[in-house]
Amino acid sequence: MTKKNKSFEQSLKELESIVSGLETGGLSLEESIKKFEAGVSLYRDCKKQLSVAEKKITTLTDDLKENEIEF
Repeated sequence: MTKKNKSFEQSLKELESIVSGLETGGLSLEESIKKFEAGVSLYRDCKKQLSVAEKKITTLTDDLKENEIEF
């Protein structure tokens, strides 16, 4: 599965796994840097997906407010 096809949940789970691995140690410096780079990329993907979702929710909420009928 390519990066663009990952769901938010998949990316977040992978990011959590990377963070856990980095916290426990035992990796070489080179491995740690590669994991960190992958984590940063996943973080950006998650942040982008959350931003898109937030915009959709805002649009839907604004549409509801505009179309409400007051009695």
